Amino acid sequence: MHLQQDYFLRKSLIYQLNIVVSGIPYSTYFFFDSCKRLRNPLLWIFFYLVILILKNMSSPTLKKIAQTLGISVSTASRALKQHPDISVVTRQKVLDLAKTLDYEPNANAVQLRTRNSKLFGILIPTIANQFYDSFIASLEEICRNNGYSIIILQSANDPAIEAENLKLFRQNRISGLFACITASTRELSAYEKMDEAAIPVIFFDKVPPDEHLHTVCLADSAAGEMAADTIIRKNKKKVLALFGDPQMSITKKRLAAFTNHMNEKAPGIAVQTVHAISSEEARIKTTAAIQDQQNRPDTLFCMSDEILIGALKALQVNGLRTPEDVALIAISNGFIPKLFHPEITYVETSGQKLAEQAFVNMQLFLANQLPEGPSIVSSVLVEGGTI
Repeated sequence: MHLQQDYFLRKSLIYQLNIVVSGIPYSTYFFFDSCKRLRNPLLWIFFYLVILILKNMSSPTLKKIAQTLGISVSTASRALKQHPDISVVTRQKVLDLAKTLDYEPNANAVQLRTRNSKLFGILIPTIANQFYDSFIASLEEICRNNGYSIIILQSANDPAIEAENLKLFRQNRISGLFACITASTRELSAYEKMDEAAIPVIFFDKVPPDEHLHTVCLADSAAGEMAADTIIRKNKKKVLALFGDPQMSITKKRLAAFTNHMNEKAPGIAVQTVHAISSEEARIKTTAAIQDQQNRPDTLFCMSDEILIGALKALQVNGLRTPEDVALIAISNGFIPKLFHPEITYVETSGQKLAEQAFVNMQLFLANQLPEGPSIVSSVLVEGGTI
């Protein structure tokens, strides 16, 4: 009789060990009470502690939480999501146990079930850029507040690295991608693979010229015209206008808008346009222009922060002041102009506003409600003291 009773008691203990040991606050009392009725209770307590250690070495699961509390997995899942159909008492028990066990949902399982990894990718030419820094910081905050995480990769302006990064994004099964192409990207086969993998892509800032893609851009043409209007209004006579890579759509738009507006509204103003693909090249070309005593420009226009940095260095090295010796106006995110006194006059192109619009567009894209074509973020003139 005693052997039979011990047998069933041991089976009961094994069952407890296997399904409720991870819920130690709820099971300890019952387990030790059962151990007292065995012939060798210390041995079973030893087994209990060993299995407890082994159990704690693995991550708690939703199934363990459900088994510990004697409820179904679906009930535990809905309780964690604060579903109103689950009673307040049950919800609190589940939440308390999940917190005690440091339970975290299995991201891979959720991804497979919902086909949404809640993970976005950001691909940029370089992180060492104030505009992209502003864009990333704003987008990361918006994503975090909406339950998304982000992966950031930089292409170093190399199409080969760009293609490898796109492969990494696909392997990580991201829910969507925000991409700024390199200055050398000419064909989009690597991005077509994203489409084949059903990963939506929102291009921003430096975007392909194809009008059928989903893009978010700053008001590049309007920004160029605002800068031109300011120069005309200040009665300037000689302008050196520095633009970026001539192959980029952003350069083409700003160049066309600026030069066309100058020609139409003030054909008497002499405008010299040059291209620079880096801050250093901008410094070199600005230096050459301002050292030409006979044809020195009275105004510098820089189409981006990268070019503005090079132009500012050239002015400083040559001991020229703004606006006394030469006027200065730029298209900028606003960070660099505010570092100087007097503050540099600029047409604002906000990374924050671009990020906000990009996220809205991505949500529409995921819901199949986003039409093809560009979304334009407006620009404003910020008056400083350099022109």
